[in-house]
Amino acid sequence: MVFDVNVAISWILFLALFPISFFWLRRAWRIVYKRDFSEVAIRKGEAPENPKKFAPYAAAINLIGGGIVVGVILGVVSGEMEYQTWSAIAGSTIWMKFIFDFILGRHAHPIVPAKKKPATEAGPKQK
Repeated sequence: MVFDVNVAISWILFLALFPISFFWLRRAWRIVYKRDFSEVAIRKGEAPENPKKFAPYAAAINLIGGGIVVGVILGVVSGEMEYQTWSAIAGSTIWMKFIFDFILGRHAHPIVPAKKKPATEAGPKQK
């Protein structure tokens, strides 16, 4: 094996899977067992009005993503997964987790247009 840029990037990806799986599974643990909804559907640093409503979805996203990443780690360590297989699964999982979190955050914070004031409350009538 010749150490080049591809090998270095592969090692960085593989080593990054450990903290990624830890944080995702820890977030699922906090949501499900500790009932901590502070990290559910965050948008611009703010939680939605009713984070408990979106907690099961956030827990599922984190649990599934963390489980897949742990499966990839075990597959690589046991030697059962080839490079292209585990890197494709890991990369797709990371991107899909980000996309689903983004979708959940946008769904939890809908864009509501401001209500128009009636003409009587808008101010004095113009001539």
